[in-house]
Amino acid sequence: MEILSIDTPSLGDRSYLVHHAGVAFAVDPQRDIDRLLALLEDHGVRLLHVFETHIHNDYVTGGLALAELTGATYHVSADDPVTFARSPIRDGDVVEVGEVRVRALATPGHTFTHLSYAVEAPGETPAVFTGGSLLFGSTGRPDLLGPQHTGRLVRAQYGSARRLAEELPDETRVFPTHGFGSFCSATPTSGDESTIGREKRVNPALTADERSYVDSLLAGLDDYPAYYAHMGPANLAGPGAPDLTPPRQAEPGELRKRAESGEWVVDLRTRTAFAAGHVAGTLNFGIDGGFATYLGWLLPWGTPLTLIGDTGQQVAQAQRELVRIGIDRLEAAATGDVRELPGEGELRSYPTAGFAELAQVRHHRPVSVLDVRREQEWQAGHLDGAVHIPLHELLDRMDEVPGGEVWVHCKSGYRASIAASLLDAAGHRVVAVDDEFDEASAAGL
Repeated sequence: MEILSIDTPSLGDRSYLVHHAGVAFAVDPQRDIDRLLALLEDHGVRLLHVFETHIHNDYVTGGLALAELTGATYHVSADDPVTFARSPIRDGDVVEVGEVRVRALATPGHTFTHLSYAVEAPGETPAVFTGGSLLFGSTGRPDLLGPQHTGRLVRAQYGSARRLAEELPDETRVFPTHGFGSFCSATPTSGDESTIGREKRVNPALTADERSYVDSLLAGLDDYPAYYAHMGPANLAGPGAPDLTPPRQAEPGELRKRAESGEWVVDLRTRTAFAAGHVAGTLNFGIDGGFATYLGWLLPWGTPLTLIGDTGQQVAQAQRELVRIGIDRLEAAATGDVRELPGEGELRSYPTAGFAELAQVRHHRPVSVLDVRREQEWQAGHLDGAVHIPLHELLDRMDEVPGGEVWVHCKSGYRASIAASLLDAAGHRVVAVDDEFDEASAAGL
């Protein structure tokens, strides 16, 4: 039996394809199913079953589209109120896939109806797919269904982790969907692979008493992307396959007009390239960072979206990331050297600097410092006199941004570049701090 991982690092998730003796099953496929279809072809196997561990909150599933395209049976919890035909599956149900068996285990906590899937072969249980239940050194967060359910779900998550540890052998390999940077993880994860035995040694859900686990997990919960609110309903409705047809090319002058009209024109280039020159009113969400997470977090849902990229491949990559979170329509795109885009007029720019430069400037003239990190980061340490507005709150709190020259920073520069572009578009005089926050202390800040 071979287990193939399909990584989506931009969202911090993994999907899986498992095959043996010419047949296969998939677990938690992402929306862009062409990656999984290519694996089926490359390995010459036939897909028989698709399993969902839960109704996902951080991406749009490709499960239904994959099952319909391949003729595979689509297994979704019998207790999920989906609006499409599926094969309902419950705790204890066993599905035979060729010579292996897949057994469903109820593991509520991330959601009420969450299932894990233990793979069984004669005399062994070589793997378990844990979705958003047992992660590497952590567990899935219990607060995505609303604060009224968090207390119940966090205790259920503790019990679910313990069930897996009690019922499965120590050598069983653990394959979670979340925990590779996803905001669905309750706390930071550790390692790139694991077993039930390892989790018994390192996972707080298995090493701490219930009260300690609950208190620690709840204290560590941070904000999560706003676009999550749209994922559950989309997945319950049964999303179809995405359309990855390239968007039409923008006409001369169209970018500036769209930005001036209140639409979002997003520049995918690096933060240094954007700062050096960009079309007025455009926003910088570089494809080289957490593009989909932060664009999905900040974009007012349904706002028309146009992209600017160095190349068509860059735009295609962004388009793929966007369909994963349910943003299917692009108004247009422009590619090439932004200085040569026809009809866009004079470009805007703003300076970038490091914390050492900020320390020097503070000795010579008054400047404001805006910290756009999240609340827990701020509480762990921040610069004296800085104004704190988390990036995801900035659009609603623009009136709190100081006047005059504003130096904006985050932990490493990516979020600061987004914030700087938002401030620049709003008319602020901004300097983007493109530096690691750890350097602030060395600079005497």
